Amino acid sequence: MPSISVCMPAYNEEQNLPGMIADVISVMRGRGDEFEIVVTNDGSKDRTGAVLQELAQTYPELRPVEHPVNRGYGAAVFTAITSARKDLVFFTDSDRQFKLEELDRLLPHIAGADMVVGYRAPRRDPPLRVLFGKGWSALVTLLFGYTARDIDCAFKLFRREVIEKVGPQIQSRGATFSAEFLVRTKRAGFRIKEVPVSHLPRTAGNPTGAKLHVILRAFRELWQFRRELWREA
Repeated sequence: MPSISVCMPAYNEEQNLPGMIADVISVMRGRGDEFEIVVTNDGSKDRTGAVLQELAQTYPELRPVEHPVNRGYGAAVFTAITSARKDLVFFTDSDRQFKLEELDRLLPHIAGADMVVGYRAPRRDPPLRVLFGKGWSALVTLLFGYTARDIDCAFKLFRREVIEKVGPQIQSRGATFSAEFLVRTKRAGFRIKEVPVSHLPRTAGNPTGAKLHVILRAFRELWQFRRELWREA
């Protein structure tokens, strides 16, 4: 198996991280030795940073990265995936809502694609969040054309050269990050494949995606991105 960087953001995830890192280690060690785990602690207010440092003493594959202050979901993802050193980059969240062994659903397709994108089938979030997610994906498709059916699904595998090429162009650091990443990846001519993946209810920690300031930042960044593409045309 090619070498893989497993990358994820973490904000106030002290309850989920011990189990999450143990899950990643178990899954990845069963599939090869050439892997690393890169986790961005995005200025957490709980013991996320301390937990990551403790876990790094147990698991040498773990490489924590610190944001001294909270910079947003997209910023945390961007720091993690641009810190990757392996041939392939696998991005997921640290909230344990995915079955990591389903990486096996993505890997066979990377030979014929540059990015393999999961879509939650079905999404196991509260009804209002599911509705917001569908509306967001529809809006992004309306503004930029089709890229993927589940734009914000945090289960993506891609070649490191994808982020090396499009990363310097990405300006969004909030919830719009995933949309801009996908749109720029497609516009750069990279091949994208979609695959269904399982999704689990969150059992610990609190999501931040439905907070008003997060939503307002997402719409602001989306409009700024749309204007940037008009200027580039």
